[in-house]
Amino acid sequence: MAASMRRTVFALKHQALPFSLRCLSTSVNHSLYAPRREKTLSKQGVKNVVLVEGVRTPFLMSGTDYKNLMPHDLARAALHGLVKKSGVDKDIVEYIVYGIVIQEVKTSNVAREAALGAGFSDKIPSHTVTQACISSNQAITTGVGMIAAGQVDTVVAGGVEFMSDVPIRFSRKMRKHMLSFPKAKTLPAKLGLVSQMIKPSIWAPELPAVAEFSTSESMGHSADRLCATFGVTRKEQDEFAIRSHTLAAEATEKGFLSDVLTYKVPGVSKPVAKDNGIRPSSYEKMAKLKPAFIKPHGTITAANSSFLTDGASACLIMSEEKALAMGLKPKAYLRDFVYVSQDPKNQLLLGPTYATPKVLERAGLTMKDIDVFEYHEAFAGQILANLKAMDSDYFAKTQMGRTAKVGVPPMEKFNNWGGSLSIGHPFGATGVRLVTTAAHRLQQEDGQFALVAACAAGGLGHGMLVERYPS
Repeated sequence: MAASMRRTVFALKHQALPFSLRCLSTSVNHSLYAPRREKTLSKQGVKNVVLVEGVRTPFLMSGTDYKNLMPHDLARAALHGLVKKSGVDKDIVEYIVYGIVIQEVKTSNVAREAALGAGFSDKIPSHTVTQACISSNQAITTGVGMIAAGQVDTVVAGGVEFMSDVPIRFSRKMRKHMLSFPKAKTLPAKLGLVSQMIKPSIWAPELPAVAEFSTSESMGHSADRLCATFGVTRKEQDEFAIRSHTLAAEATEKGFLSDVLTYKVPGVSKPVAKDNGIRPSSYEKMAKLKPAFIKPHGTITAANSSFLTDGASACLIMSEEKALAMGLKPKAYLRDFVYVSQDPKNQLLLGPTYATPKVLERAGLTMKDIDVFEYHEAFAGQILANLKAMDSDYFAKTQMGRTAKVGVPPMEKFNNWGGSLSIGHPFGATGVRLVTTAAHRLQQEDGQFALVAACAAGGLGHGMLVERYPS
């Protein structure tokens, strides 16, 4: 396995995509990451907000070792792990924010239930946010805003998703009859409702779907159309997916994914200590898979898409002043961030294309100033289409309101430890993983600035700049 991985890594080092994205390198050239300390994103009169620690449960494919849990169980495990790893007392936390997408109806405010279950004081307020795949990004920036405004000094932000058990509803007609039944006061009225409820046609359940409410189109179908628009081929997508899995396997083997907790899952014999969806493959094997959405000519397959994932994450963010007063060593500053939105029909997954130049402009930086790029990989095609869009005259001159191209992140700095395609994508938890990984990579690769970007359902997007905390 290790020898095979090394051969794949060697091959990828010398492989280039056909639209000038440079080398799909898996090695780190440290000369690229020399910190440029003459720049800093600190702003006069604005509190510095720092990332002190970030953790996550192993991200597992749905239906595996977490299948008998509930979302708050995973979130509770992440909170426990954060407290243990950071070494802080739970009582210093002043607020808790969690992100989730598909909610368990019994724990609609999963932040509160997880916090109570993890032993946090019932005097610590908490709330839950939802913004599709950038839900825990929103949790982080909510905390940043509270700290910057002087409301609090210490926030725990996180996210969770549990795809092993999602709400499946009765049909609308069945729900109406069931809600009407307690109001029926006479036997004939009750029997009349029963006669309606036993009709087979109303027993068909409503299954959840990863589809846009406004367009009724699945995200995979939209990704397929996006690839066709920007000329992203099936081969390019499969090669990028191989890159993601290979880099993630290499990062796991080298111990770079230090945010991963070991979790003793109730009812599971062995502790879960690593992600279980990382599976380096060959181009020949991936090429055999059939299209998953637009058949038979689509290019999106199960192997070049992120998979349904269970997992939770949590991070401790503080004002710099508070962290230093407590003797804590921050990992990074959390700097400028933006949220963007565009047409959910034809630009559903182009959030990074819009967010990247906007957040760079806010900070007065360019692509050349960024040492680490961490972009969410919903689909290999979505990533490649965004990279092509950033290098597109059309977007530079019309959509972006600019006269020059934004530029493309160099691949030797891009998702060097794998991404959502390989590590997994629990919708509500990925944002914290991205930010924590960016901070760790800045340390490992001796860089100063990282850019985190992600797309989300609804045509939404997010970008954030992370600055390495000085040694």
